[in-house]
Amino acid sequence: MENLLKIIREFNRKRDWEQYHSPKNLAMALSVEVAELVEHFQWLNQAQSRSPGPSKKTEIKDEIGDILIYLVNLADQLDIDPVRAALDKIEKNRKNYPVKRSKGNALKYKEY
Repeated sequence: MENLLKIIREFNRKRDWEQYHSPKNLAMALSVEVAELVEHFQWLNQAQSRSPGPSKKTEIKDEIGDILIYLVNLADQLDIDPVRAALDKIEKNRKNYPVKRSKGNALKYKEY
């Protein structure tokens, strides 16, 4: 993750894009990229969504790349380690979704 962050910072610096990377702007750009990813799956059934063709998979890969870049930029602006944030969230989810109560269902933990 540190190497990716270094590459992204250098990419942005060379283009003088830091001026545009406020948390607000990055969060908005991130939501746009997520919507572009969702568009690839719109109207597909479960099986179709699991096996996109090669060209579609390349497009999906590009969107995932954009999403990760914006997310890393946003975390950097807010001085948040995204890997630590994910690990911390998984730990919270372990408490909120114990296996005995959550296995095999999609209920929100507040609905138990």
